[in-house]
Amino acid sequence: MAPTSDPQGGYVHLDHPTEGEPLMSNDVRICFFGDRFVNGTRDGSFRGWPGRVSAWLHARGMQLTAYNLGVRRDTSADVLARWRFEAQRRLPDSIDGRLVFSFGVNDCVEEDGMPRLILMDTLKNAERILAEAAAWKPTLVVGPPAITMAGQDSIIERIGAVSCGLEGVCSAAGVPYLDLFSALIGEPEWQREIAAGDGVHPSEAGYDRLADIILQWPVWRDWLSSTTTS
Repeated sequence: MAPTSDPQGGYVHLDHPTEGEPLMSNDVRICFFGDRFVNGTRDGSFRGWPGRVSAWLHARGMQLTAYNLGVRRDTSADVLARWRFEAQRRLPDSIDGRLVFSFGVNDCVEEDGMPRLILMDTLKNAERILAEAAAWKPTLVVGPPAITMAGQDSIIERIGAVSCGLEGVCSAAGVPYLDLFSALIGEPEWQREIAAGDGVHPSEAGYDRLADIILQWPVWRDWLSSTTTS
């Protein structure tokens, strides 16, 4: 899949699948767990990046059921507390179920002058999530995007530290990790998308970009290429 070009230098919608691409027909159910960026906050189409990725796969012939389980303000602790109960209701053992996790930004947001969770706690939560999830279903992690927030000058450094730490946790757990932070930190278009909205969330074009990065990640295709049932 190749993104279309924009003569103005901005983001555009994803290409439709090109004719002749191999179709995937596995009956797959994916639970997307995470925070505001999984939920798609401020996305006028109310799809977020999970909806965009899922629509692209469906257009290529995949029999897919997607569950967007992103919750605004959720930290890694919140995801840890709820993911297994919510996933078990949606992923019976008889089907090919997958788990995608994406969190970290809310852990880094300051409240009363302190981040909501310190780095050590974020990584411990991730270790607990992945130890159970990866032993149960195919699992991968999409890292937190690079954002800035007014009045929180250190948040970009904290998110970068969380992203780096999550990569290490995923490596130790044998879980694929996509480093969104590094992919976005140097993109002027992404930063303009954040600044043009509420200063935290992108609009539709920004969510297009997140989906584009995920769909171009070779591991994503490999992760979906085989059917696995419990």
